[in-house]
Amino acid sequence: MAALRRLIAGASKPSSLIPPTFLISHRGIASKLFVGGLSFYTTEKGLSDAFSQYGQVMEAKIVMDRVSDRSKGFGFVTYASEDEAEKAIAEMNGKDLNGRVIFVDYAKPKHNFGGGMPIARGPPDSVDRVHFQDIVSEN
Repeated sequence: MAALRRLIAGASKPSSLIPPTFLISHRGIASKLFVGGLSFYTTEKGLSDAFSQYGQVMEAKIVMDRVSDRSKGFGFVTYASEDEAEKAIAEMNGKDLNGRVIFVDYAKPKHNFGGGMPIARGPPDSVDRVHFQDIVSEN
């Protein structure tokens, strides 16, 4: 964090500043890895153990289906540093884990598209119904 403050304080022009929130959030994302192609039998402990040989694993999370409570076949591994994450990508991408070839890359930011329940649209407007009736009655 101190290095970030020095970088921002040392910038000569305000236009050359990178927003500090971008740097902080980028750093957080850079040490979080997406792991795809996981076997349904891979556990969070197994995922953590496999990746811990490349650095300090802060968290290993497998995404589960809410209905079946089964793995969706992908997860995330968070490292304490970016260097450890880079090393894990280089070593684990394309490797076999529990009988499946996995692929590893940096996690992308989560986008919230409104989520939750879909919006009910309701019946069409009365203008559409009138227009449709006009077309039918002309024939």
